[in-house]
Amino acid sequence: MLLKKLISCLVLIAAIFSCNSRGEEREELIIFHAGSLSVPFKEIVAEYQKENPGVTIYMESAGSRQCARKITDLDRQCDIMASADYTVIDNLLIPDYADWNIKFAANEMAIVYHEKSRSSDQINADNWFKILMKKDVIFGRSNPDFDPCGYRSVLTIKLAEDLYKQPGLANKMLEKDLNFIRPKEVDLIGLLETDIIDYIFLYRSVAEQHGLKYLLLPDSINLNNPDLADYYATVNVDITGKRPGETIRKKGEAMVYGLTIIKNSPNKENAIKFLTYLLSAEKGMAIMEKNGQQSLVPSPTKTLNTIPIELKPFVAEDIRETTVQ
Repeated sequence: MLLKKLISCLVLIAAIFSCNSRGEEREELIIFHAGSLSVPFKEIVAEYQKENPGVTIYMESAGSRQCARKITDLDRQCDIMASADYTVIDNLLIPDYADWNIKFAANEMAIVYHEKSRSSDQINADNWFKILMKKDVIFGRSNPDFDPCGYRSVLTIKLAEDLYKQPGLANKMLEKDLNFIRPKEVDLIGLLETDIIDYIFLYRSVAEQHGLKYLLLPDSINLNNPDLADYYATVNVDITGKRPGETIRKKGEAMVYGLTIIKNSPNKENAIKFLTYLLSAEKGMAIMEKNGQQSLVPSPTKTLNTIPIELKPFVAEDIRETTVQ
């Protein structure tokens, strides 16, 4: 009889510990993020988990617009969405799937290559477009409908036509090497490293993170200088909208990354806690800057009233008039 009671107690204790263990496993966080954030986010998550070992974090990278489509079209569960272009959140997620948007980092367009790239010993800021248009040279870019780097590549090419006084350059370049368009910019790195292509339109930060050679472009075409906003806006590209058949006209503008917490986030408290870490200058943003992406925190926002109180220190009210993108 005593043995039976002892066994029953042990079973009960084991069940309690099992429940507690399962409860800890449910401390989770799901992050969808742009491919260009893969390297810094991996490092940020590793450092965050040292301080918060009980949280399991799932990260999934894709083109920013693909990330948004997983939420809107596929009804995928997600806590945090981090986009390479803040307007993806504005245009595809707000107001149905998100309430607010925080701008947090900057970047710039570059031409990326390696030592085996054809004519890499000749390329410079004055002739790069001539090199890429050579018949024996192949370049890659990402899909504008899936990835901000894709439509930013198109915008850079259109601005280059004006800068270098080359009428018709944009159409000719955008019709070349169509077989080497990929869903997101980081998909092109493997093609470059295996000598299938010679050059990539890619973010400077990604090139630095992967130890790749790159050519810096003039500010007037690299989409990095906010002071050139009016000039960048002289070119545009049409990309797919929220619904089939719809299009969004994307004007040129300086590169700005954005993030939000999804309305039906299953782990909202964990999401807020993680973003507090990510947006802190001495923690997450220090890692972002180390990986080549300039911090924009604190940044202006038109969604100040709907941002969680814990995240308000990282933003400032944008008092400018709202403009249609």
